[in-house]
Amino acid sequence: MTDEPTARETVTRAFRVAYDGREYAGFQRQPHAHTVGDALLSALAEHGVVDRGSGATHATPPGYAAAGRTDAGVSAVAQTVAFEAPTWLTPRAFNGHLPGSVRVWAAADVADDFHATHDAVRRTYRYHLHAPESGADAPSSAARRDREHAVDDDRFRTALARFDGKHDFHNLTADETGTVRDLDTAATREGNALVVEIAADGFPRALVRRIIGAARAVGRGTADPAWIDRLLDAEPIPGERGVGPAPPEPLVLWDVTYPDAEFAVDREAAESARVAFGERHRDARHAAAATGAVRDRLFSAAEEV
Repeated sequence: MTDEPTARETVTRAFRVAYDGREYAGFQRQPHAHTVGDALLSALAEHGVVDRGSGATHATPPGYAAAGRTDAGVSAVAQTVAFEAPTWLTPRAFNGHLPGSVRVWAAADVADDFHATHDAVRRTYRYHLHAPESGADAPSSAARRDREHAVDDDRFRTALARFDGKHDFHNLTADETGTVRDLDTAATREGNALVVEIAADGFPRALVRRIIGAARAVGRGTADPAWIDRLLDAEPIPGERGVGPAPPEPLVLWDVTYPDAEFAVDREAAESARVAFGERHRDARHAAAATGAVRDRLFSAAEEV
């Protein structure tokens, strides 16, 4: 007589993770810094999935990996982490020990040898650039305040398009390897913002934000479009002619594509995430309204002098 087969208690599972990166020092765990990775592993420790530690000393479950290492301040809607998980660990269960700034909202059961980093074939980022149209000639005080951020859409898109295709981006990253990438770019105007989408199989450090910085300089008229070709040249750029990264807060890891993973949305978890991020958006708008009022008062005072 043989024992009846038992249901498998663990499975390799990939989770979609959304987070507000403004309060974190990036995704990757770091000594003496609060990261998204810490929040995830702390939740797993609370669930008893991994051994409890302190800070960055929490253990990781077998096979644990993430799609990418977003920088400090960068947010995500489709960061992906995968590991050997107990079958009961659904997105809504995962969220039980996560802060409101980090929400898991979908999952896929994948092959045992699945790797969240190496199996990703496409990563897409979106940058929400505050960029009032430079063509606006209204004499209002609001228009004058926005003048320093104004961007000519045609010049911006012309500059951005030069980054399309396969290039060696060694002049736009501190990385020394993995600098050759094949990019797709697009920019869509939404009110006073340009939503810039950049996709590739992978990205060296700070590449997206440096591309935004370069295209913005051309769009504002402080750099010539030919400068983009120099940035893409094989010859190293002198430091004084380089481009710094745009601020991280408007950047979102928007999507990560895996050919053999079918993610199922956990409706309860997704709704929880929508509510949590709705509250954070409301709070951010309230804070922006307050700082905007201070700015406007000081602008008026300066005009009165």
